[in-house]
Amino acid sequence: MGKRITVLHGDSRELLKGLADASVDACVTDAPYALVSIGKRFGKPGAAPAKSNGATGVYARAASGFMGQRWDTGEVAHDSEFWREIHRVLKPGAHVVAFSGTRTQHRQVCAIEDAGFEIRDQLGWAFGSGFPKSHNQSGDWQGWGSALKPAWEPICLARKPLIGTIAANLAAHGCGALNIDACRIETTDAISEDDGRRVSTNCHEGYQRPGASMFNTGKPAIRGGPQNAAGRWPANLIHDGSEDVLAAFPSEAGGGKPVPGDAQKDVYGGGWGGRSQCWHDDAGSAARFFYAAKAGPYDRFASKHPTVKPVDLMRWLVRLVTPPGGTVLDPFAGTGTTGAAAMIEGFDCILMEREAEYVADIERRIAWMKGEGPLTEQAMVRDAPKPATDLPLFIDPEAA
Repeated sequence: MGKRITVLHGDSRELLKGLADASVDACVTDAPYALVSIGKRFGKPGAAPAKSNGATGVYARAASGFMGQRWDTGEVAHDSEFWREIHRVLKPGAHVVAFSGTRTQHRQVCAIEDAGFEIRDQLGWAFGSGFPKSHNQSGDWQGWGSALKPAWEPICLARKPLIGTIAANLAAHGCGALNIDACRIETTDAISEDDGRRVSTNCHEGYQRPGASMFNTGKPAIRGGPQNAAGRWPANLIHDGSEDVLAAFPSEAGGGKPVPGDAQKDVYGGGWGGRSQCWHDDAGSAARFFYAAKAGPYDRFASKHPTVKPVDLMRWLVRLVTPPGGTVLDPFAGTGTTGAAAMIEGFDCILMEREAEYVADIERRIAWMKGEGPLTEQAMVRDAPKPATDLPLFIDPEAA
């Protein structure tokens, strides 16, 4: 279990200065998405109230910030100087996992890259709970609006440059690679009858005969190899398992379903009977090939925060990029979901949060996870995963 959760109350731009160089193993964070460009123009401190723009009140609402939150601006998450500080405190080869909004992710990714990180991938978090924030029209333009229903969020996966090879960097710093086996997707694929191994490729009978060659080239025969018992290789798509998301995926067999022999003969000529092709004997939504992180009632038990992520999702992400016994940094902690995930997964965590109300939420969440929460909350989140009650050590901000 995690040994220590450090909660620091303040602006992360200042708090980061107190961390030593190359002292952190990973950064996993849900930074503000900067969806308040109108707020920056019309809602600055001391500015005159924005006009309501008639019956819709669009400018007045936007000037108050995303879902009424004035902190959702880009002066931090889109600033390369901020990410240079993250770069400084991370060990060589350490990864950054940073959520962003679909409209503004390009600015955050550019800032991360300009700070010296290598952009390794973009993950997608797909969900069914999004609500369209559209300015719907009336009259002659009835049925027209200004926005689509949000259904996914991009996640930047970046890495501080290695020193030498991945193997050398891992040996020296414990960072540089992704924990693939710990993040595989559970599978129920059928076991092939001939040797008890999981079939992972489409294979023809002729490929399985001893000494058979491929297209008479002399290359070794191909046959279905064993699939890792821990599950499928993790993909860069994550979803919440909701009905809306599942409906977006086709219903598929496991792949490589046998093609009738006559059809193959017509295409390939003689000798290509489809009778003994190998294929996965499972079926269902193709969403099963991707990790499903389902939210539980414990995800919002202590919070009014508008962008809370499922603890299960954050567990998967911190597990993917953090070495055993490592320390995770979240400079935009919100209600402490990253900290909760780190506790369950056995990592130390440094949480930085500017807003006092969310620091209080973090304290409530940590207290509950230590077995000190009120009975009503304990009952509401009784099914939530939690560590042993004697760990971790919670450090009060005043004592940090």
